[in-house]
Amino acid sequence: MLIETLGAARDMGRLNAILGVLIRHGFGDSVRRLGLADRLERAGHALKWEHAADLARLEPPVQLRLTLEELGPTFVKFGQILAGRADLLGPEYIAEFEKLHSHVPAVPLEQLRPQLCEDLGGQPEAVFARFDVEPLAAASIAQVHRAMLHDGSEVVVKIRRPGISDTIAADLRLLARLAALAEAELPALKPYRPRQLVRELARSLQRELDLASECRSAERIASNLAAMPWIVVPKVHWAHTKERVNVQDYVGGVPGHDLARLDAHALDRGLLARRGAQAVLKMIVEDGFFHADPHPGNVFYLQDNRIAFIDFGMVGRLSVRRREELLQLLLGLVERNPQTVADVLLDWTGDDHGVNLGQLETEIETFVDQYHGTPLAELNLGQMLADVTTILREHHLGLPSDMALLIKAFITLEGMGRSLDPEFHMTTEALPMLKRVVRARYQPKVVAGRAWQMLRRALAVAEQLPGDVSRLLRNARRGRLHVGIDIAHLKRVGDQIDRAANRLTMALVIAALIIGSSIVMTVQGGPTLFGLPAFGFIGFASAFVGGLWLVRAIWRSSKGRDLPDGD
Repeated sequence: MLIETLGAARDMGRLNAILGVLIRHGFGDSVRRLGLADRLERAGHALKWEHAADLARLEPPVQLRLTLEELGPTFVKFGQILAGRADLLGPEYIAEFEKLHSHVPAVPLEQLRPQLCEDLGGQPEAVFARFDVEPLAAASIAQVHRAMLHDGSEVVVKIRRPGISDTIAADLRLLARLAALAEAELPALKPYRPRQLVRELARSLQRELDLASECRSAERIASNLAAMPWIVVPKVHWAHTKERVNVQDYVGGVPGHDLARLDAHALDRGLLARRGAQAVLKMIVEDGFFHADPHPGNVFYLQDNRIAFIDFGMVGRLSVRRREELLQLLLGLVERNPQTVADVLLDWTGDDHGVNLGQLETEIETFVDQYHGTPLAELNLGQMLADVTTILREHHLGLPSDMALLIKAFITLEGMGRSLDPEFHMTTEALPMLKRVVRARYQPKVVAGRAWQMLRRALAVAEQLPGDVSRLLRNARRGRLHVGIDIAHLKRVGDQIDRAANRLTMALVIAALIIGSSIVMTVQGGPTLFGLPAFGFIGFASAFVGGLWLVRAIWRSSKGRDLPDGD
């Protein structure tokens, strides 16, 4: 408790700043509902009311995006994660969050120098044959400088901002507390699972803060794509790479957002679209380890129709089971099999409390069935995935975070492919690979391997069985064996019994009052009320009130039983 209190006091200044920004952008009512009204006055120093009128005229999605940008890198990252959660947010918010970027000026080299010298083991001008003082690019977590190694290799040096780790740690602590408050005080936010989103944000930021981890991810993907020589992943120079700095080969070429230059470089747009799709599909479907943010800023087009991927700070991971489910989903969409799609999505959503599963399944089947007979080349697979997640959002169901990240990458990929070549169709690229992977899973050798693994697990369980039975019997002899029985709706049954017992007790009390009051009425003398013995009158009046309460309770109980389920 003491540590938590000290942590809260340490973060108080940052909390004041956050609340000030929220209030200035029109979220004061939400702050009050979170029980933080006592901090409003203290947050006043952070307010800049001169632009309040302009802010008030903005649409809520724009307002929220500007708020996140002003709050800094942690919140920008949070918005970027939400941009991939079409299962939680509407298209207007997704469109705004996709614009999120941090307006952060570059850190002067002299401020970076102490940290950089410590990580490199010397002055950058001595470690490198050339080191550009002016950064090539600057972002909220790190900035990039061009340099040249002594062997003549052109490289980029990515440097983490000093102090950014402490700022993000404080923000994450505050976000965790705010998420817990939001779930408790703002029931409308519960379907969005604030605490789960904060945990997802924390994991993502921890990976991005470790610049060496980014390089390990890059090398893993480069190894997986080694059979595709047209895919380029920058080489990592480990001699100069640490947690706070990494050095990779410089990639020159046509940036993904500058498509007008492709024709001048004699690059084949259609071939680039197909090669990019094949690479990302392999990462997702076959390898289960993929670049989770393949937007145009992270892609370069090189001579000989090669494609370079950079910035592997955000990667996605898929277990073998998830990849199998993904195969079923994609094949179900491409082959227009609604039952398969519905089964996979219902398994993914998991939490179906309060959801009409029959209606949800019918909606999914109707959606997929509308594409029956549509030519394969006319299917927009990315849009189909987006529409399915919209159906889930309308039913207040969320996808697992790994699948939400994958679907975002998939939609981004198809959008890039169509921007390169309007005739590009993801389905025509995906279907052959999906079928190839499915066939590979059922080859005799692979099936035999899975059977052997299952047999080994069964033998391991059988080997441990005698010991488990022995421990069970020993605990039973010592009286340490406990059996727990969890009966569905047992609490509701107990509550009904409790209410019935209360009504029965009240009925006995009423009967006793009537009998006792009748006896008192026959006794002469004593105080009177309205010409009647006072105690007898009070007893009858109490019995009358108790009887009304009992009749009302019985009527409400019978009315509740007559209501249909869900009302």
